[in-house]
Amino acid sequence: MAPMIRHSLSLLRRRVPLACLMLLALPAGLPAAPATPSPIFARTNLTAWCVVPFDAKTRGSVERAEMLHRLGFQHFAYDWREKDVASFDAEIEAVTARHIHLAAWWFPTDAADPHARSILEAIGRHGVHPQLWVMGGGPETHSEAEQTSRVAAEATRIAAIVALAAPSGCAVELYNHNGWFGKPDNELAVIAELARRGLRGVGMVYNFSHGHADMADFPAVWRRMQPAVVAVNVTGMVADERLIPPSQGDRELAMLRTIVESGWQGPVGLIAEQGGDAEVTLGRGLRGLDWLARELAAPGSGGERPCFDAGQR
Repeated sequence: MAPMIRHSLSLLRRRVPLACLMLLALPAGLPAAPATPSPIFARTNLTAWCVVPFDAKTRGSVERAEMLHRLGFQHFAYDWREKDVASFDAEIEAVTARHIHLAAWWFPTDAADPHARSILEAIGRHGVHPQLWVMGGGPETHSEAEQTSRVAAEATRIAAIVALAAPSGCAVELYNHNGWFGKPDNELAVIAELARRGLRGVGMVYNFSHGHADMADFPAVWRRMQPAVVAVNVTGMVADERLIPPSQGDRELAMLRTIVESGWQGPVGLIAEQGGDAEVTLGRGLRGLDWLARELAAPGSGGERPCFDAGQR
């Protein structure tokens, strides 16, 4: 090598970082590495929800657990009905045998409900500790005094459930369903009142399907509730509030982008509430969520948006 060339390379090594030299050595025109979807969309982070009462095949505990296992779900939130009370133990045994984590259990709204004790007894027999998802409702308040009274009453109701569940080691989470209680800011007010009374650890489960009123200002709503949210259940979102799979709406992509960019790292749920064969419904949810995850990682890279025609899985 000529002395002048050796001298030039020596100066280059001193002035340019090694990583830059490595990039200079790469051939031009190489494609950029594909963006990696957020880990919250990984199969290991997904929970199946609203399965039991909405499955047209009316699967039993074992059949349901086998179906969830086939789809790759590792977490399950149990949405039971009166007819299922006798099979509480069978449900726990079926998912446990297939290494599916019982992540959550739909819980009565009143601590005095006899089913509340039945659930906690079944949980205790099997040594599992699902979150207890608690709903509410009620009409809108129309004055500051009425709002203050409602918050206090709801905090008292939830505090009784927290006390009942405490020996089981299960966390109590507020579930945004409908009515006054389903609004995030009202749930946050209840959580704040509980904390004022010394009861901390109650969080929120946020369901897209009950959050249509939040769509217009979702970034601001999410900023307020993010610290309290322990799980997010995703559906497609459209103005007319139809219940559709993720990827089939025109709002859920932006809502999920807000969540991902906030750094939130909780579990994500998919629901079978649309009805039909729950295996088909959940399978569509998985495909739709995969498309959304790719789009969020790199806009335009998701490929063709899924189209769920009749008979398609």
